[in-house]
Amino acid sequence: MRKKIVAAAAAGILSVSMAGAASAETLRWARAGDSLTFDPHAQNEVPTHTLAHQMYEPLLLRDMAGKIIPALATDWYATDNGNVWEFKLRKGVKFHGGEDFTADDAVFSLKRAMMPTSDMKELLSSVKEVRKVDDHTLHIETKGPNPLMPNNLTNLFIMDSEWAVENRCAAPQDIANGGDNPCARTTNGTGPFKLVSRVQDQKTVLKRNDAYWGIGIFPMQVTELIYTPIQESATRVSAFLSGEVDFIQDLPVQDLARIAKTDGLDVITAAENRTIFFGLNVGDADLTTDTVQGKNPFADVRVRQAMNMALNREAIKKIVMRNQSLLTGVVMPPFVNGWTKELDAYPAWDIRKAKALMSDAGYGDGFGITLDCPNDRYINDEAVCLAAVGMFAQIGIKVTLDAKPKAQHFPLIKTQKTDFYLLGWGVPTFDSGYIFNFLVHTTTDKMGSWNNTRYTNPELDKKIVGLASETNLTKRNKAIAEIWNTVQGETLYLPIHNQILNWGVTSKIDFQVQPEDIPHIKFLVFK
Repeated sequence: MRKKIVAAAAAGILSVSMAGAASAETLRWARAGDSLTFDPHAQNEVPTHTLAHQMYEPLLLRDMAGKIIPALATDWYATDNGNVWEFKLRKGVKFHGGEDFTADDAVFSLKRAMMPTSDMKELLSSVKEVRKVDDHTLHIETKGPNPLMPNNLTNLFIMDSEWAVENRCAAPQDIANGGDNPCARTTNGTGPFKLVSRVQDQKTVLKRNDAYWGIGIFPMQVTELIYTPIQESATRVSAFLSGEVDFIQDLPVQDLARIAKTDGLDVITAAENRTIFFGLNVGDADLTTDTVQGKNPFADVRVRQAMNMALNREAIKKIVMRNQSLLTGVVMPPFVNGWTKELDAYPAWDIRKAKALMSDAGYGDGFGITLDCPNDRYINDEAVCLAAVGMFAQIGIKVTLDAKPKAQHFPLIKTQKTDFYLLGWGVPTFDSGYIFNFLVHTTTDKMGSWNNTRYTNPELDKKIVGLASETNLTKRNKAIAEIWNTVQGETLYLPIHNQILNWGVTSKIDFQVQPEDIPHIKFLVFK
């Protein structure tokens, strides 16, 4: 388990970094939605993490290929029979405000990430204590050996402890309940870029941190970074075609061919570590947005099975996604430990059998329900929901679509105020335990924070918690398979597809698609 110090953080970049760091280049970057907050522990959402990664840093980082590399920690290994992870911290690192980075900041930040208002707490649910050994040594003690602890740290950002307290940010912003703090709008990280200005949902400007410890290791060729959220697909593509932006994410699938044929523009593609699915409130005795009085139709597994059969995934892939998706029957992409072809299989589209299941469940005449859907987060998210509305209508479920920006959509899930919703889930740990902790475990103050299904199963909860300390990989993988068998047998979620990422870049840019959809701009090279 020991990881040695890495002299160059990514192989093959040292030869270009020295010359690149002296160049002066502005990168104009656009995507569909903005970061929801600059508080680094308040929201577990990829576009939010993406901007944070430019300014803040974790102890360990996944590079552009998805490999874990050193960041603020240079060396890490398990001690005390696997119960303690020791991290050697990078020396000579400064926060943007000039403060020295020490173990005090790491202890403060990880403890902050474990607080009730943190959206990252499930990643540290196995932690017993975080403590400083000396200024550049950190211990994370777990409740039993946790061989995957390093995997959990790649999006857990380190703040300057004194700065955070002085700015009244000792606890994370409580986004789900409308909370606020100054750190939602200002930053003080150790990252490669510093914040210059920000207008929420309009523009964020960053400049290169010329005191960054990684200069000479990473290319660092971008000196100014202008990030512009552009929700409308046509407007976003138009800005790219006209040269107003150099790099866009969330490239609309309907425009791929046109952009690929345009001189000076390139499309780069890779499978994303993310599954898109529908979630249902299966736990409440009655729903608030349906037309059935005194009952919850989603509580009957036959209704859920019928809905799973009514989803014509092939049609969504062909018509809505223009074949830019990978169909799935499980809320887990193939990157993740625990994935199998058997779990990935989805039921055949069969309206006749689906109607029979609805009738058996006592809903032969169907019912009405509201579907909550984001319209600025996932690829063609509103269009996917709209297509599903017609599919569910074929079995008598009359769906009213309520599409809104992610800033309004996600709090509905976090506060359990939606009965039926679209969600996408990536797995930064590349392990099933992450999915179980957030989406399957009973919702408590420490676990299950995105389990809007209200599903609860105490025996399953014990198995989920036990994964964190199981060091026998054969036993652990067996337990993972058992949990998935229960989840799939319950039809707890209705998986649709795994996303395929398409990024647009000008031909002057040399970059690769990162599987988590997190571009680390410090790796970007200009040709």
